[in-house]
Amino acid sequence: MTQQTYAYEPDYAVPPGLVLEEHLESRGLSQAEFARRCGRSPKLISEIIAGKARLVPETALQFERVLGVDASIWLNIESTYQIHARREAEAKAAKAHLDWAKQFPIKELVRREIITPAQDTADYVPRLLAFLGVASVETWNSRVAAAQVQYRHSPSFESGEAVLAAWLRLGELEAKKQQCATFNMPKTREALRQIRTLTRQTTDSAMAAAKEALNAAGIALVVVKPFSGMSVNGATWWLSPQKAVILLTLRGMTNDHVWFSLFHEAAHILLHSKRLVFVESRNGPGDELEQEADKWAANTLIGPAAWSRFVNEDDFTAPAVKRFADRQGIAPCIVAGRLQHEKLVPYNRLNGLKERLEWTQA
Repeated sequence: MTQQTYAYEPDYAVPPGLVLEEHLESRGLSQAEFARRCGRSPKLISEIIAGKARLVPETALQFERVLGVDASIWLNIESTYQIHARREAEAKAAKAHLDWAKQFPIKELVRREIITPAQDTADYVPRLLAFLGVASVETWNSRVAAAQVQYRHSPSFESGEAVLAAWLRLGELEAKKQQCATFNMPKTREALRQIRTLTRQTTDSAMAAAKEALNAAGIALVVVKPFSGMSVNGATWWLSPQKAVILLTLRGMTNDHVWFSLFHEAAHILLHSKRLVFVESRNGPGDELEQEADKWAANTLIGPAAWSRFVNEDDFTAPAVKRFADRQGIAPCIVAGRLQHEKLVPYNRLNGLKERLEWTQA
């Protein structure tokens, strides 16, 4: 369980003018006399006490000399009060953004301890903004609008944009934690050759080794549990010009889907623009770039000539699949999955060669 840190945020703040007024009363100083000693106008002192004027460093130093209270204390009181006042103003404005906040999977974000719970839905607005790394809803909307030209996914994608954005953000935060080398194309191709062989290992150990190999090539490999209702296999984008991200879900997937999705996402890195964000839906074939990535992944995992010979043999029993997989140096699940996908065998056959993966944590 992730440890949560809660900031102390009292629901009140004392204005510096009130503190100043109390000091003057305790010393028997009038506002006019205090202003004279500070060398400031009585009007300014009156406005500070009334909360109409802010306390600046120059004035704080004058207060320190006359009252003996350190200037940093005065400025801290002023800063705390202004921040509190701004928070109150934003809390009132947040009520106008309730519909925006409700688009996000708030309950799941709270359950995963990504954001802290709140009693009022409006209180989730600043929490969501902090999670997303933007200052305001307006900034977020502008960012989303600007990203639309970069964003590609299957036309049949069912998840809402906000839900998808939250999942991608979790992937981004995890990717930033991974120490990766500068992206290198030859190393990426070599890493994928290694991963192709790794598919014969258990999925957990193979994924750990795949992550290490891709990190050395400049690619962060991240697995993030999808939110309810999402129908996604993976996503790919560039975190920087020298660091790419492959994000996978694993929910309800068998290991053949995991490996195909990894190679599909890798195809986007090798073949397509760095300016685009690719999201692979489980529904529908996707556009021409998704189809190109599918073809590249299929041909990289199993060479076209070898696949053609195997299909022509017309023996799709489990022992034959295992023998062919051994010759190719890949896991039998990949062969079984492709046979099912190409409708050469029904989906209820060869499933004993595959492993179903599920998330165990919330």
